[in-house]
Amino acid sequence: MTRDSLTPFMSKGNESAISPRRGEDFPEWYQQVVRSAEMAENSEVRGCMVIRPWGYALWERMQGALDAMFKATGHKNAYFPLFIPLSHLQKEADHVEGFAKECAVVTHHRLELHDGKLVPAGELTEPLIVRPTSETIIGATYAKWVKSYRDLPILLNQWANVVRWELRPRLFLRTAEFLWQEGHTAHETEAEAIVETEKMLGVYGEFAENWLAIPVIRGEKSESERFPGAVRTYCIEAMVQDRKAIQAGTSHFLGQNFAKASGIKFLSRNNTEELAWTTSWGVSTRLIGTLLMAHGDDDGAVMPPRIAATQVLIIPITPKPDTRDAVLAKAEEVAATLRSASYAGEALRVEIDARDLGGGVKSWEWIKKGVPLRIEIGPRDLESRSAAVARRDKGPKEKEFLSVDSLAARVPDLLAEIQQNLLDRALAFRREHTRKIDTKEEFYAYFTPQNSEKPEIHGGFALAHWNGSSEVEAKIKEDLKVTIRCIPEESEEFPIEPGICPFTGEQSARRVIFGKAY
Repeated sequence: MTRDSLTPFMSKGNESAISPRRGEDFPEWYQQVVRSAEMAENSEVRGCMVIRPWGYALWERMQGALDAMFKATGHKNAYFPLFIPLSHLQKEADHVEGFAKECAVVTHHRLELHDGKLVPAGELTEPLIVRPTSETIIGATYAKWVKSYRDLPILLNQWANVVRWELRPRLFLRTAEFLWQEGHTAHETEAEAIVETEKMLGVYGEFAENWLAIPVIRGEKSESERFPGAVRTYCIEAMVQDRKAIQAGTSHFLGQNFAKASGIKFLSRNNTEELAWTTSWGVSTRLIGTLLMAHGDDDGAVMPPRIAATQVLIIPITPKPDTRDAVLAKAEEVAATLRSASYAGEALRVEIDARDLGGGVKSWEWIKKGVPLRIEIGPRDLESRSAAVARRDKGPKEKEFLSVDSLAARVPDLLAEIQQNLLDRALAFRREHTRKIDTKEEFYAYFTPQNSEKPEIHGGFALAHWNGSSEVEAKIKEDLKVTIRCIPEESEEFPIEPGICPFTGEQSARRVIFGKAY
């Protein structure tokens, strides 16, 4: 990747707060953004992370928004055990195979001191799996609850942590333990379950685009990319700034597979015993990594205003001790005025950084954290009744001087502009790096930079025909580490057009999206 390909996202000037820059070493740039923004850090347990307050505040905002959206669609929250008996997983063969290599297993229930060392003792009669996902344990519970069609539907969600033993962890994107929500529903009919699956995919798409300002492609996974045990898996796919895909959320139509394994049966309206139809759907703290990779620049994180924990940061500039009290008083007055205003249906979230530090030091710290708006108030501003306002979606030295009296009216508009600007430029970036490809040679060149005539535009999303062959998928994955990200929903951008599969010469019903992914 070249720096030119990231021009729309580059900070202006010759210096940047983050080293290396995105165009120099994107993976390391990402790690530095996470650390410099004080979002998270590696823990003493390999593969696990400590989510710091700034990072957790962002997750709380995501939780709050999604939780309200879930409840608006009729779902309620519950909680199920962290430990799952091995026998529960064993009932669903495809599910077990899909997660077997990632499972953490508890085999003992106490520690004893021997020769000065603590050793496991009290072997369990049955091993317990630390929750990698909850279909089986929730299915066993639903089997107890459901007796009649009158007990359906069950529409539940839980906020929890899960463990999947990752060999190559990366903060937020892949860690051995992460936070998520998982919805699990049971229905009387197949049609109801399919409606539920598609509805929740729509919720995720709306959240990604309207709250995170991340444009996503909604579609269905190919058979080889489905959730283990699912009949169909739907997803939202995002492109981040190294042109790789991130699966930002999934919604699974499980058919009757898990109901059969768990024994979720009910007496139907016709007085016959039938199996329930189930779904599951989830997003995780991976959304934080996706947001950073989608919007971050060479100065650090960039927070979309609607999801930012702090939308407006007021920085009092107090070069002389005798002006400090007056400047702080004015900062408090401005903060109170702003908090009485609203944006996107919520009161503005305003913070004052009153620490006894230089204004430049504080400003750069909040730039790296990605706060949408910074307002600087100094002794001269008291006289002019103005303040310097800086937007995070623009260069760090770009400032606009606004009347203090106009801030409450102007700031909500500025936040709306930033939110829309982030979505627009991310969408423009994705479209710039999505290409229709009709030959195998061009496809392979597109994902092989040294063979490309234009290496600066190598990679991204390839829209290519596919004959539905899993053998073709496997070969492409083996050769290029490229997978089918999704079979996109029909839209103006992704119309259904029959053609010829460039890999086999056979008929293809439509184009699908290929890409490299995290």
